[in-house]
Formats: sequence, C-alpha cells, structure tokens
Amino acid sequence: QVQLVESGGGLVQPGGSLRLSCVASGTQNGYIIINSMAWFRQVPGKERELVATITRRGVTNYADSVKDRFTISRDNAKNTVYLQMNSLKPEDTAVYVCNAGGTVGGPFGYGDTYWGTGTLVTVSP
Repeated sequence: QVQLVESGGGLVQPGGSLRLSCVASGTQNGYIIINSMAWFRQVPGKERELVATITRRGVTNYADSVKDRFTISRDNAKNTVYLQMNSLKPEDTAVYVCNAGGTVGGPFGYGDTYWGTGTLVTVSP
C-alpha cells in the first residue's frame, strides 16, 4: 500500500516562505506507478481546497489564490512532490495534504488514490 508522508510545515511570518515535501513509499518497485500528484489544504469548518497539481510529465495547475506565489514540482525518481510557498499570507494558514493518483499492477492496471495525513502551515506575525 502506498503511503504519503508530508513534511516542511511550521510557523512563518506573513511574506515569508516555506517548502513542503511529500514522499510516496510502498510502490513495490514499480508495481504501483505514481501518476498525478497534488497538494490540497484544509481549514476547520471549510471544504478541502485544491492548491496545485502536477502530472508525471510536469504539467502544473494552480488555484487562483496561490498563482504566482506557489510552485509545485516533483522528482519522479524519488516519488516526491514539493510545494514552494512564497509571499505567504495569513489566509494560507491550513493543514496541507498531499494526494497522489496511481496505477496498480503496471501501466495497464487499475487506478487508485492515496492521501497523506497533512502538515500544518501557520502564517502569523
């Protein structure tokens, strides 16, 4: 079973930067192929929000609220996705959760979705 483990969260002042990482393990030497990866964020009492996505080939997409401030990237060899967050605002405070879509059983297998448990980002003076 694939596990996603996030890291890099913490407390930062407005205008500061953080870099989040998410490592996917348990791919069983290619039996499970990680395709798209994404970052969501969750604030208590609000719906989970999609922040950014990246395909295996590196095509990215961002929520309007983070465009030009956040950058998503990945290292396929390490099954790792990153989120560079710059010019952080208090409204970016949330638990950031990693998501991955995979194909199980080789290139023609079935699809599956995996979630991490999240890392807390707090933007405050």
